[in-house]
Amino acid sequence: MTRALLLALLLAMLLGVATATGESPGITLPAGFRIEQFAGGFGAPRFMTLDPTGTLLVSTPRQGRVVALPDTDADGRADAVLTVAADLDLPHGLVFRDSWLYVAETGRVRRFRYDPTTRRGHDPTVVVQNLPPRGGHWTRTLAFGPDGRLYVSVGSSCNLCREGDRRRAAIVRYEAGGAGEHLLATGLRNAVGLAFHPSTGELWATVNERDWRGDDQPPDYLTVVKNGAFYGWPECFAWRGKVVVDPEFRGSAEVCQRMTLPTVELQAHSAPLGLAFYTGRQFPPEYRGSLFVAYHGSWNRSVPTGYKVVRVPFGGDGRPSGPVQDFATGWLQGGHVGGRPVGLQVGADGALFLSTDDAIFRISYRAP
Repeated sequence: MTRALLLALLLAMLLGVATATGESPGITLPAGFRIEQFAGGFGAPRFMTLDPTGTLLVSTPRQGRVVALPDTDADGRADAVLTVAADLDLPHGLVFRDSWLYVAETGRVRRFRYDPTTRRGHDPTVVVQNLPPRGGHWTRTLAFGPDGRLYVSVGSSCNLCREGDRRRAAIVRYEAGGAGEHLLATGLRNAVGLAFHPSTGELWATVNERDWRGDDQPPDYLTVVKNGAFYGWPECFAWRGKVVVDPEFRGSAEVCQRMTLPTVELQAHSAPLGLAFYTGRQFPPEYRGSLFVAYHGSWNRSVPTGYKVVRVPFGGDGRPSGPVQDFATGWLQGGHVGGRPVGLQVGADGALFLSTDDAIFRISYRAP
């Protein structure tokens, strides 16, 4: 062991962190945690869900597929890559309801009768049709609420514009069968991640704000989503707890008076995507109930930011109880990008799955 390596290991011990081993060198996590590659080489994974048996399912938009990644021997590595559904139009969000697998394509939502034995989807049915397709933000994310309704996020078609379709830059609610369209919240430029709080039943979202206003404005954000709320885009944005009218919409002060401020402002250009409340029991007690968020990372900031997974501690009242904390870092080193976090999913055994632009990783814990 070299003197430099010894010093690095001693420093990690003193700081109470552990450097990942195995498949993911260079990723730093709190002490006792480790990150290993679970699967890769099957396309560009995006969002994930678990089937009724606990098998991980992943969308691969560019390949037009949803795949299953069984780990039958429980060794922390996928045994196979099985096609659940193919020939899809940019599939992104996935969610199960009863025996149905719901898949969000860019212009519609379909559900498939799912066979957990073969891990195949059958008998596709269009549930929501004629969603605004593609555009600047083509991903569609899904979540089922405790009310049994389906929630769909639709991003804006542009960086900064007034949309012709009110369902753009919004979250829309439907009955499980697709009827009863209701515009839940608007002014959300690109709400990529959706998750319901396990205790309060409130909907939370990650939102990517507009570009080309400098390195630090406007902030991206994490917010509880309120029925009927307007979150500002495109006319205004939040900055340090106050409403700011965008200079391109100076005549919109009256509109901005009804803007709802986000719950947590995040560093601009972090690009928060997937989020997951930790409902498992493998991690230490202080992590239970926390919200994990994947930062995809910046592309137009003079000093790059993001490229990590953060943790937001939550209290018993269902609200953040402390500042945003780094959880998994190291994908950005010295200006070199080694990976871009995308989606998060708590596994059946309490491990945390993370998708990046080219692989799936599994974060587990063992007491040091």
